[in-house]
Amino acid sequence: MSIAETSDLWWKNAVIYCLDPETFFDGDGDGTGDFSGLIQRVDYLAALGVTCIWLMPFYPTPDRDDGYDVTDMYGVDRRLGTLGDVVEFIRTAKDRGMRVIADFVVNHTSDRHPWFVESRKSLDNPYRDYYVWRDDTPPDTSDEVVFPGEESSIWTRDQATGEWYLHMFAKHQPDLNVANPKVRDEIAKSMGFWLQLGIDGFRLDAVPFFLELRGAPEDKAARIDPHDYLAALRSFLNRRNGSGVLLGEVNLPYKDQLKYFGGPEGNELNMQFDFLSMQMMYLSLAREDARPLATNLKSRPKIHPDNQWAMFVRNHDELTLDKLSDTEREEVFAAFGPDENMQMYGRGLRRRLPTMLSGDPARIRMVYSLMFSLPGTPVLFYGEEIGMGEDLRAEGRSAVRSPMQWSSAENGGFSTAPAKDLVAQPVDGSFGPEFINVASAKREPGSLWNFVATLIQRYRESPELGWGDFELLKQPSAQVLLHRSTWSGSTVVLAHNFGAERTSVSASVTGAGTAKQGLAGAYLEDLLGGEDVPFDDDGNVRFELDRYGYRWFRVHRPENLKLV
Repeated sequence: MSIAETSDLWWKNAVIYCLDPETFFDGDGDGTGDFSGLIQRVDYLAALGVTCIWLMPFYPTPDRDDGYDVTDMYGVDRRLGTLGDVVEFIRTAKDRGMRVIADFVVNHTSDRHPWFVESRKSLDNPYRDYYVWRDDTPPDTSDEVVFPGEESSIWTRDQATGEWYLHMFAKHQPDLNVANPKVRDEIAKSMGFWLQLGIDGFRLDAVPFFLELRGAPEDKAARIDPHDYLAALRSFLNRRNGSGVLLGEVNLPYKDQLKYFGGPEGNELNMQFDFLSMQMMYLSLAREDARPLATNLKSRPKIHPDNQWAMFVRNHDELTLDKLSDTEREEVFAAFGPDENMQMYGRGLRRRLPTMLSGDPARIRMVYSLMFSLPGTPVLFYGEEIGMGEDLRAEGRSAVRSPMQWSSAENGGFSTAPAKDLVAQPVDGSFGPEFINVASAKREPGSLWNFVATLIQRYRESPELGWGDFELLKQPSAQVLLHRSTWSGSTVVLAHNFGAERTSVSASVTGAGTAKQGLAGAYLEDLLGGEDVPFDDDGNVRFELDRYGYRWFRVHRPENLKLV
């Protein structure tokens, strides 16, 4: 029996919205966003069309890594509210028809977590093996550091015991030892806790690092297989919630990502972010040439029908370009982040899309149209729907984590606290709240907000996009990406112009084996309010695309016409 027969695959055509409670809306006026504020903004997300809210970490934390340094996997940071507030938020979201998933940080904890504090007390402390230790001097591991320039090794010597502990990220974030069955039990219990409170699934942070087994016993018989463990975690999730989802951060080549889906069985991660398509999209944008993205989409492996890719334009980290060649990366840097302050770790950009595209409305809309049209589930990062920019005055990744811009009022309507007390400063300049904000966008019929809301509505009305078979279509222009998606006998055709010049598209969208005589009366219905396009006598269609243009169509045809 497949998973599809036992659970609701709602994530196949969901619209996911990622937000950080501390920067979304401040409900109590102390300068930090919180769950009471988030509850007040649930109706805003419902009006946009969001079907799933992804919460960035909200657990107790010293907040040295924006909440990813956790001290209690069962709690809520006191700045953000209480468990009662979280439950009320979940109830409110579900009342509006939205699901909620939460960031789940299981690769590491904060060095202030009670487990790590105990583990440092002695070599035989019961919590010692909750982390990964070594008693010999480690070799040079500077090439394994995830954040170049911030750390010089993945091992740090603990003065209390004289041994070194593993941290793939920052030294204040010691890695958990998942080879320890007690750690695996703790992870499952904390996951079960949040599921019991109504969470619908988890975004797993840094999955390949989470499954790091450097602390595993030398005895092969005692070692665990990391993918067996991930499958067991998925099984646990589905026992507790048959429609629960695991969305994984796995920035690896496709052949390796297949392993994290669970291979042919598809029994590990339900979903994974498509980092490769995202990176090739930016290369295509820089070149104004659709071919890099098209070539990458052709290379995507077939995955289990219950699994799904997650598509995104922007996430909460640096916009990584690590899978591009050095030359390709420099092309994207030159086009969208030429200043060193715009770059990060030599591999990514700390900018948002509107500023990278110089605020060009047509080009920005083309990119979001593209994201919603590609095979996978669209994921929005808060503020994308209004065209927020970044704050390059902030350090590192914080550049794209500025407060949500609700109005042109002081602090962008995010908080009534004095500016000095804000958890982060609003964006300054032409992308600041005086010019870019929710209140203005919702009043303006032609705003980006209303465009994204329309895209969401069309996406939800087009199950072919989430469930269908994807196919690139041939056409002569290098600047155009033309593809179709077919499901349950229905086909949508989507066209996007990466170029700054208007262009014509001429193509067969029905397949070479379709009988010409069956095309009489067939046409492409424009789904975004443009003119419909008829088939000609040869079974082809011809239409125009404006500079950075985009068009969505559904094929209407006589009942006897079968697409092949």
